[in-house]
Amino acid sequence: MQSIRTGLFVSALALSFAAPLQAAETYTLDPAHTEIGYRINHFGFSSPSGKFASVTGTLTLDEQKPEASKVTATITIANLFTGIEKLNTHLLSKDFFDATQFPTATFTSTKVDVTGKDTAKVTGDLTLHGVTKSITLDVTLNKLGENMMHKKTAGFTAMTILRRSDFGISAYVPNLADEVQIHIESEANLAE
Repeated sequence: MQSIRTGLFVSALALSFAAPLQAAETYTLDPAHTEIGYRINHFGFSSPSGKFASVTGTLTLDEQKPEASKVTATITIANLFTGIEKLNTHLLSKDFFDATQFPTATFTSTKVDVTGKDTAKVTGDLTLHGVTKSITLDVTLNKLGENMMHKKTAGFTAMTILRRSDFGISAYVPNLADEVQIHIESEANLAE
């Protein structure tokens, strides 16, 4: 009987130490250090850019099993910034994002394929302009660790190319390119 109790105690103790190593941690996207940039070819003359700087969401990061990690994000469309007020207004109009009717875009990951030590392909559902499509992001983990402001931070860079017509945003295609290059920089802080 004593050996059974001892065995149970040792098993419980081992589980209590092993659990934190395998537990996924929840991070909150840092809106001050997260932005979604885009670049689009303009009639063949140039490729101007803009960004969405109001992004919120959460990241569930499983360091032991990264393929089990998940991310959700919400983008406030009205916070589009190009540096040109007239262009901002036009892009937010019904010709493009129609921000009054569709004030946010969302991304929810559905799959993570680890491709290297610090890289992965993250597939998920992007809802933009009232349309939901599956997209894949090429993601690089830049750094994971403590920083001066937070006890633990994960920093990422991600890229993809979207066809805006897939989301019902087709004004001026093909003169204004259908393909849009997306570049994401993000920091996420361990939730308190």
